[in-house]
Order: sequence, then C-alpha cells, then structure tokens
Amino acid sequence: MSEKRYVLNPAPFVVPTTDGKLIEEHVGGASTGTAAYSLAHMVAPPHWSEPHQTPSFDEITIVVRGRKRFEIDGDVVELQAGQALLIKGGARVRYSNPFDAECEYWSVCVPAFSPATVNREEE
Repeated sequence: MSEKRYVLNPAPFVVPTTDGKLIEEHVGGASTGTAAYSLAHMVAPPHWSEPHQTPSFDEITIVVRGRKRFEIDGDVVELQAGQALLIKGGARVRYSNPFDAECEYWSVCVPAFSPATVNREEE
C-alpha cells in the first residue's frame, strides 16, 4: 500500500492562551506537522490586543464577523467582515480588537506559524 497523499485532521489543535482569544489550528506545525503553511480559526474577544511582533512569515487574515485592527509599520488598517489583508514577513505589526464585539477570522501563514519565527516584543 502506498503512502496516503492527504492528512485528515478530525479536530483542530487548540492553542493555550491566557488573554481570552480562541486559536484553533487546523493545519500547521502543531496540528498536522505541516511546515510550509498553516491555517487557523480565531475569535478575539472585545478589547483584546497582542504585543507588537515582526513575523518572518507572510500572514493572510480573512474576517468573518466583527472588525479587527492592524498597526503595520506605523499605518493603521481596519478590516470588516468579508475583507482580507496580506501582511508580508518582516513587517512590524500589532493585532487588536478594540471594539465592543468579538472578531472572528481565519489566518493563513506561509511558511507555517511558529512561536520561534513570530518575534513578539515584550511589553
């Protein structure tokens, strides 16, 4: 029998967080051992934010519900449901949901998200 050319992931890897944000990795290093790209579903609670970071990977965000704010190399960009944004690796970025409603979104990282390459700043 030949090696299967697919990976079935029956349940996402839920990333442990302490800030109330839900992160479910469906494809990536933690869930399927995939290093080339990752796919995660996230829900950011109202008034959530992360420290600045300078990832070495590209990240695509697609907002499903709510709004999300991005501070990218000094610019401020806000996405609404149905909108997408590509942030290229090497950009200094801060993600937040300063609004009163949850923000649900999907994220694709190329190569895959890794704690070693996200380069979060201490705040």
